[in-house]
Amino acid sequence: MMLDPLGFQPVTTPLARSVGRRCQQWMVSGLAAATLLLASASDGQAAAAGILHLRCTNPASGASWPITVDLDHSRVDSLAATITDEWINWHDPKQGIFELERATGRLQFRNASSTGGYFLYYTCRPG
Repeated sequence: MMLDPLGFQPVTTPLARSVGRRCQQWMVSGLAAATLLLASASDGQAAAAGILHLRCTNPASGASWPITVDLDHSRVDSLAATITDEWINWHDPKQGIFELERATGRLQFRNASSTGGYFLYYTCRPG
């Protein structure tokens, strides 16, 4: 058996081989576990990336309510919506028409009535 230039025994002894094998198994197991964790975390983030949770507030009255926008399925609070890069529009048959400007978070609510209808304005922020 040859010694290396510094005088140490080579790593081919039976003890070194078994320790090396165990370390290699631990590393492979650790990498597999880390890969599974990253994959599950990225799947959760991908699913959450298609959902926006917003809180819309009327600046005049202070009234606010939460809305949930599902970008993947074009829905707002389970109502069908038209979603573009600039606008999110939806119609609630019980209330009226909502138009949310995505860049500013300004939400306009329109409701028709026998007296001509009215508009309400809200500001939406992540919440």
